[in-house]
Amino acid sequence: MGLSEQLSEDMKQAMKEKDKLRLSVIRMVRAAVKNKEIETGAALTDDEVLGIVQKELKQRRDSLQAFESGGRADLVDEAKAEIAVLESYLPAQLSEDELRDIAARIIAEVGATGKRDTGKVMSKLMPEIRGKADGKLAQQVVQTLLP
Repeated sequence: MGLSEQLSEDMKQAMKEKDKLRLSVIRMVRAAVKNKEIETGAALTDDEVLGIVQKELKQRRDSLQAFESGGRADLVDEAKAEIAVLESYLPAQLSEDELRDIAARIIAEVGATGKRDTGKVMSKLMPEIRGKADGKLAQQVVQTLLP
């Protein structure tokens, strides 16, 4: 079952269970998917749907930081719950050690010698870890590994 179909099935299940939060999050993701399909004129692949889920997740994490710094405990709890729902659609995340190993291998492959080669490393690293690790964390790891 593809990710789009999984979202549809989970939406139906959330309706049956009257899980308003989960239903709301899934509807937002499905709306974003539908908008992208209209924009491109074609059905999206699972990777493209996964990208939309990641984008929504990033927005929630950014909002969470803003709510925490603003002292809005009510919105913090809601954002954390939404993040949990979105994370359930992502593949298993890489640990920092696993990410470090992959980044070290890619640094060796491209022959990176310094911080100025970060772009080359990241362009090769990101397709390999897409959906499995956060881009900011990946960049931090690469920065620490490059002299």
